[in-house]
Amino acid sequence: MNATPLAERMRPQKIDDYVGQQHLVGPNGIIRRLLKQQQLPSMIFWGPPGVGKTTLAQLLASQMKRPFHILSAVQAGVKDLREIIGKGGSLFPPVLFIDEIHRFNKSQQDALLGAVEKGQVTLVGATTENPSFEVNAALLSRCQVYLLESLGEAELLQIVNQALERDEELQQKSIELREHAALFRLSGGDARKLLNLLELVTTAESPVVITDELVMQVAQKHMARYDKSGEQHYDIISAFIKSMRGSDPNAAVYYLARMIVAGEDPVFIARRMVILASEDIGNANPTAMILAKSCLEAVKMIGYPEARIILSQTAIYLATSPKSNASYVAIEDAIALVEKTGDLPVPLHLRNAPTKLMKQLGYGKDYQYSHDGVGNFVMQEFLPEAISGTRLFEPGQNAREAEMRAQLKRWWNDHYGY
Repeated sequence: MNATPLAERMRPQKIDDYVGQQHLVGPNGIIRRLLKQQQLPSMIFWGPPGVGKTTLAQLLASQMKRPFHILSAVQAGVKDLREIIGKGGSLFPPVLFIDEIHRFNKSQQDALLGAVEKGQVTLVGATTENPSFEVNAALLSRCQVYLLESLGEAELLQIVNQALERDEELQQKSIELREHAALFRLSGGDARKLLNLLELVTTAESPVVITDELVMQVAQKHMARYDKSGEQHYDIISAFIKSMRGSDPNAAVYYLARMIVAGEDPVFIARRMVILASEDIGNANPTAMILAKSCLEAVKMIGYPEARIILSQTAIYLATSPKSNASYVAIEDAIALVEKTGDLPVPLHLRNAPTKLMKQLGYGKDYQYSHDGVGNFVMQEFLPEAISGTRLFEPGQNAREAEMRAQLKRWWNDHYGY
């Protein structure tokens, strides 16, 4: 029996066998034109899982006779990048395929940017997230972005039929595809999941009659597996976070249970809840951060199985808490402003004046000590003159931040327009 998974055995070896994405690989598609012209710019494939991003990258490199290297952004670091970049190519730069490129941090993306700019590699990135938000703007500007679409039923059926007709392992069995709705529904348009499920269903002794009932029986036994280093790991934690952000405690504890049953590290779960407590709740309920931090400390001390109770309590509290991302938005806007105006001089009256010369130059002059004012407040300018009056913090629509807004209005309405 062949140990190679069916999904890998069925990976197309030429562009004409590639299923789907006809807007890219069809007769008038841009990928087809690039192949004819033997041109390969750096590019990013954006689309849902299992629609052929990796396969398309491999076909491009193969048909243009380029060296092909593949890295996962989940596992690779800057050292791995530099090793591949240092290998170079013969006549043309090698193709470097980065799976889940949106998970690269700034230093990794900066290392890529330099290699792309120098022509040391041709980058092909794959992402399930909007690259406009997740990929460094400088790197993004040097890449063509191509959207890959979900596979339709006709395309999924074509993939199944190809496997049944061409795979040597499956040809040795008597297999009848009587129903396919469950195959398509459980795979969710993901060709890799579809072929994995087909392989599981056809492991029974020949003859095999594929029905929706059979598929569901097999799925209940096998498809609940959870790969802590793979894609489903990120899908489940993403659903968990979004359920709490969306104030749904029922969905939150469901996805929490999925992770607990699979043996997910409780510290990993707790850390993500600490981040959510600040990013999505913030000052709407500052106690959320305290509880999330206590949860993190508690699960480190206790571990499973009791840690599940602490995780559940915290997840439900965060899900039912009032929400605000005002602090998150404020720091993101402030960082963006600093990147444009980070060299603006600090106003003289705010500067420290430890020496006589500094005092003569006006450092600290006219600074007013806030505690000397009524209500411990004195109206004075704190921002550099060029950005005076720039409002970065916008209180959220909740009871606590409504109080903040009222106080800011009393202090700063004439200056910041609260």
